[in-house]
Amino acid sequence: MAGAEGLEAGAGPWLLGVRHHGPGSARAVRAALEESRPRVVLIEGPPEADALIPLAADRDMRPPVALLAHAVDEPGRSAFWPLAEFSPEWVALRWAQDHDVPARFIDLPAAHTLAWERPADEAGVAGERPLDTEAAGDCGPAPGTGTDAAPGSADVRIDPLGVLADAAGYDDPERWWEDVVEHRRAGEGDVLAPFTLLEEAMGALRETHGSGGHDRDLVREAYMRLQVRSAQREFEDRVTVVCGAWHVSALRRRTTVAADRALLKGLAKVKTEMTWVPWTYRRLSRFSGYGAGIESPGWYGHLFSAPDRPVERWMTKVAGLLRAEDRIVSPAHVIEAVRLAETLAALRGRPLPGLSETTDAVRAVMCEGSDVPLTLVQDRLVVGDLLGEVPSGAPAVPLQRDLTRLQRRLRLKPQALERELELDLRKENDAARSRLLHRLRLLGIGWGEPAASRGSTGTFRETWWLRWEPELSVRVAEAGVWGTTVLSAATAKAEADAVAARGLADVTALAERCLLAELTGALPAVMRILTDRAALDTDVGHLAQALPALVRSLRYGDVRGTDTGALAEVAAGLAERVFVGLPPACAALDADAAEQMRGHVDAVHGAVGLLGDAHAAGQRRLRARWRSVLRVLGARDTVPGVIRGRAVRLLLDDGELAPEEAARLMGLVLSPGTPPADAAGWIEGFVGGGSGGGMLLVHDDRLLGLVDAWLTGVPAEAFTDVLPLLRRTFSAYEPGVRRTLGELVRRGPGAAGGAAGAGSGIPGFGAGLDQVRADAVLPVVRLLLGLDEVEEGTGSDNLMGVTG
Repeated sequence: MAGAEGLEAGAGPWLLGVRHHGPGSARAVRAALEESRPRVVLIEGPPEADALIPLAADRDMRPPVALLAHAVDEPGRSAFWPLAEFSPEWVALRWAQDHDVPARFIDLPAAHTLAWERPADEAGVAGERPLDTEAAGDCGPAPGTGTDAAPGSADVRIDPLGVLADAAGYDDPERWWEDVVEHRRAGEGDVLAPFTLLEEAMGALRETHGSGGHDRDLVREAYMRLQVRSAQREFEDRVTVVCGAWHVSALRRRTTVAADRALLKGLAKVKTEMTWVPWTYRRLSRFSGYGAGIESPGWYGHLFSAPDRPVERWMTKVAGLLRAEDRIVSPAHVIEAVRLAETLAALRGRPLPGLSETTDAVRAVMCEGSDVPLTLVQDRLVVGDLLGEVPSGAPAVPLQRDLTRLQRRLRLKPQALERELELDLRKENDAARSRLLHRLRLLGIGWGEPAASRGSTGTFRETWWLRWEPELSVRVAEAGVWGTTVLSAATAKAEADAVAARGLADVTALAERCLLAELTGALPAVMRILTDRAALDTDVGHLAQALPALVRSLRYGDVRGTDTGALAEVAAGLAERVFVGLPPACAALDADAAEQMRGHVDAVHGAVGLLGDAHAAGQRRLRARWRSVLRVLGARDTVPGVIRGRAVRLLLDDGELAPEEAARLMGLVLSPGTPPADAAGWIEGFVGGGSGGGMLLVHDDRLLGLVDAWLTGVPAEAFTDVLPLLRRTFSAYEPGVRRTLGELVRRGPGAAGGAAGAGSGIPGFGAGLDQVRADAVLPVVRLLLGLDEVEEGTGSDNLMGVTG
């Protein structure tokens, strides 16, 4: 078959050029299939998916879904072919299934598509978002190969819809498409009319622009022509082809079989696997980066599914959403919004109200001109969060099957809408959910992200934000190399990560994650590497970075029932090495290194406190050692001011330093003999860093007076040098604290009347503690702390012990 064989219009297959994910095209395809009654339906898509077509008729298959292809040896190299209920390809698949007509995919095999080397700006390789191959879904070309561009064509990528809309006098391609296609009712006139018109328009563009900058389409189209010819011979020309309108003129072009085969000769290929995966409306959106994306998947889904009166039904949906958000929307609002949308359409010369008219009407009538509630409508309805479902019989890697089993057992259904999940780790099911989510995060499957718990700061409660994204199916396939179950895969991955970890802090963080995920099989290997790294690492900064995560891990043993004895020994040894090495490491540092070291001091201080709480019997000595280290840091002149000030502040907060002594140390530092930059650093360390230093100045007039006197005495030539540091310190305070400090400074020294203990002089503050008023706040504090009951005899002193 080396002769010229064209696919002539009117003599051969029906070529139905469509816009992928267009409800108007989908309705027209259904009408054309009913009219043509073909013996076979050919659809643009990877032929490896032919074996998956029967699953489209499964009652558990609910679009949006996608065909996922990935390289067997490199699962991250993948591509998706998304399909929604209103996609013409999905309609063609379901029509073929319902009428017992064979359906086949005829695009270039995924084995070649995945083997193509893609430019850096095209996602799809391992570690990136998978390539959404069907860029032709916008009636435009997908990435292809080849060099046979039309003579004189510009080698730039064009937007076919944009060009046609501009030629028709529209500034919005989506609006043009709605007027020309979406508002055309099915059954009006010749069923082939929309396809004929679109083919002519795209054919004119192909004559002018050639491949439109998508030269790889030439290879894809050569393969599709070969498949159409083969089907014509087998089914005696009773063939209907559903493909992107951009390709129709190329499929009709008169070419030889030999020429088409020559384009395909020598193409690279990789071994691939395919399956169905759930998809979401949000991932169909153009804003997600999908080349064939549309701006309003939810709106298009509504247009396709509404049996009649689409505008009225849409406004009813919008009203229901706004009412659920406690906005007042009455039936009268709905009626008026429909009238306004129809009036706007008439004024703009449109056949029916489109998305722009309905949006303007909703803004004016239901949202009272505000874009804030309109954003909610745009997110929830116009785009939508619908997540499809695939049947359990769809091919999947063993890890995916185990994950699906765990999701069902733990009643954790994947959802496209982001939701908050509160877990009480004292409950068996919640603890199992926590283990699953932590193990998935360790495997790089980010279904859930931990968040700060609002109800409690205890280790028995966790808060997660969950959202299932389609590309997580690729991450599951990638993680399948580590094991066939979530537990075995996470264990193997943790052991490999421990060996590959670059720094001590990385290993300690991994140990913490292993404890959270209860990977008892991986902990021995991780702990062995942790011990070796800790013994060899002499950098105090690395040791200080590693200690907090290690100490946090000790707290999980109580609620999760994990043995942390070995971890406690490593933490204690690590703390001793930090205590010894920290003072010399803090000497002679520049400003940036000093600021970084101050963060390490804060982290170690918090870790020592947690370590003492977790193992009180043997850790009092560590606390005493740490306090002596802080005293050394606070008194040594070679230590930068920001660290000395921080050490003094930590001792003051712990009650190890009297307020009078803190004031004396501040006075020494702020004396004229101290360089202004060093004094400013000391102030930042003492009252900066978001540590409540502003309130300390509010309630201690002596400290505020020292700072004020020093600041007014800074020489003019040094003031500009210390100003940025001071502004950074005081800008971190709450607005109310800054206002109070400004008021105290405005009053001048002595206006407050002495020390805080002798009467602050500030409205609302007395000379000392009012026991009755302190006890009055106990019920509120008990509620904030989550205490079930207040023990008999509890008073403000006891409360201070609890909160301290």
